[in-house]
Amino acid sequence: MAVRAEPHRKEKGKRMENATILIVLQGVIYVRFINEQFNMDTAEAKELGDEGEEIAAKHLESEGFRIVERKFRGKIGEIDLIATKGRLLVFCEVKSRRSLVYGLPAEAIDGKKIRHLRRVASWYLTQKMRIKYLYDDFDIRFDVIEVVFVSKADAEDLEIAHIENAF
Repeated sequence: MAVRAEPHRKEKGKRMENATILIVLQGVIYVRFINEQFNMDTAEAKELGDEGEEIAAKHLESEGFRIVERKFRGKIGEIDLIATKGRLLVFCEVKSRRSLVYGLPAEAIDGKKIRHLRRVASWYLTQKMRIKYLYDDFDIRFDVIEVVFVSKADAEDLEIAHIENAF
């Protein structure tokens, strides 16, 4: 895969410049134009993430899951949602985007993030679950929920993808 970014002038103090990215896969050229309008500051990103997690929780509940934890924070990290359905315990990572200009939300989860989520889940099981249940009685699964807000003006115009057994 060949990737080439051709940046335009960057103004001092901006986090990202405008860029045209050409991606060549098996002889097919894909073009993405990245514009500063997609840049978000930390507060906007947190708000988008919180909104996505709320939508993901409602989605899981509509699928018959019971939310056990939201934004679980352990000593070594955070898991967005932890839910149960019968004997199934699901650790869920939620990824939200306003656009697909940077790719699908789940593509942001790399090997390092997967290892981290597994460590946090292990810590959760040894610290929290031993009090309530023997976690050996649960089937454990890691899911990813992608939330893409199609229209910035209409928060109800969104797409949700639930990827079961993501890793």
